[in-house]
Amino acid sequence: MLWPLLLLAAAALHPSWWLWLLIAFAVNHLLLAAAGCWPRCRWLGPNVTRLPAAAARRGEVAITFDDGPDPVLTPWVLDCLARHGAHATFFVRADRAAAAPELIREMLRLGHDVQNHSWRHGAAFALYGWRRLGRELQRSQEILGTVCGRPPSFFRAPAGVRSPLLEPRLAGAGLRLVSWTRRGFDTVDPDAPRVLRRLERHLAPGDILLLHDGRGRGCHGVPLRDVLPQLLARVAARGLMTVTLSAAWSPAKRDAAVSGKALRVRWAAAARHAMR
Repeated sequence: MLWPLLLLAAAALHPSWWLWLLIAFAVNHLLLAAAGCWPRCRWLGPNVTRLPAAAARRGEVAITFDDGPDPVLTPWVLDCLARHGAHATFFVRADRAAAAPELIREMLRLGHDVQNHSWRHGAAFALYGWRRLGRELQRSQEILGTVCGRPPSFFRAPAGVRSPLLEPRLAGAGLRLVSWTRRGFDTVDPDAPRVLRRLERHLAPGDILLLHDGRGRGCHGVPLRDVLPQLLARVAARGLMTVTLSAAWSPAKRDAAVSGKALRVRWAAAARHAMR
């Protein structure tokens, strides 16, 4: 960070300026803190909040899930997506993925996307230093790369909160930061109609929507069971198509999903229900 060094140099050259330089230093750090606490902000570097323009023109939206996989809730989510012929992107915790590798592989087999949501979703993630942040990303990429057969290409910060150190670390790991267009706040609000309204209000092609399939805190998936079927039905009623993030950025993956995977998803869901 060059800015603090420049302030120190200016203070050494002009001691009478120290008060104004101190104020500038404080304002600088307040702005950085505000930017880090604003998940959709781009002040700290590139931040994907919508699908590419080409995907929006095709009428595509992305439904994303954070904090999983969960051994109870995630299989239900997969069945619900299958019943609607929908595809989604799962930002998973690497420690939970390592504990449930078969569930992760089932996501991929059904045509969904698995991306990086950190190793353990640390509450102090935004306060990690350079080395710890690097270890966190390296470990999560290695775990998910082993489980999925390839490392993720997208990253979502825990709770969307980050520091100025994250972007250079992501660039070094070949990751792209993704936040969202709108979120349901389903981990803190148990009222399903309110959660649904937040997601569908002004819903438009190119939107990235955020829900949670991890039950580690808050409402433990209670509103999700009511919200997800209605959300998928309303997305379809508006003539929109759900895609994974990878498919939105890759025409080849999108075409494969359209041509065959929707049918295979329905068949897989039917087979799992028949076995119960």
